[in-house]
Amino acid sequence: MRGGALEVLLVRAEGLKRAHLLGSSGHYVIIQCGNQTIKSKITTEIDERVWWNEKFRFVLPQLEFQEMPKLIARTMKQTKFSEDYSIGETIIHLSEILMEGCEKGFVEIKPAAYNIVLEDGTYQGEMKLGIRYIPNVELKEQRNICSKNYCEQKKQSICRDLLSIALKRIPWSKLFFFQKCSAYEESKKSE
Repeated sequence: MRGGALEVLLVRAEGLKRAHLLGSSGHYVIIQCGNQTIKSKITTEIDERVWWNEKFRFVLPQLEFQEMPKLIARTMKQTKFSEDYSIGETIIHLSEILMEGCEKGFVEIKPAAYNIVLEDGTYQGEMKLGIRYIPNVELKEQRNICSKNYCEQKKQSICRDLLSIALKRIPWSKLFFFQKCSAYEESKKSE
């Protein structure tokens, strides 16, 4: 079966909406193209920018071109003590990109800044994305390794989060040192 390959280069985001929440840890992006959804790695903010530098590939059968006119990149904030929430989303309309790619045999849009639209319709921050479309590619069996369904991922429990915080604060070195000392004292007594 023939179709096209859409590659998305997720570079960075900057000027994201600030939310000072206790236990905030990182950002990630959920990219949706048609019925395929991919989640990026989780990364932290450095100098008011969030860097991913990840490339994703969407396999597009020829039949899905009419149903899939846009690419949605939703920026998410990961929190330790509550459910992750959406900061905003970037929408890129693909119809002209797909048409030009089919005409020329290849189209590449170098990484450019796209506005992040908040839930109230205002803009705050920007996301830098690059897009490459290659038409007329022989499609192999689609692998689930590339496209992870975000909705099916298991959520961690709050108990697990609390335990991970508590276990980091236990002075393990003193506990192991105490065990070594008691073993040393027992060997002295046996002599």
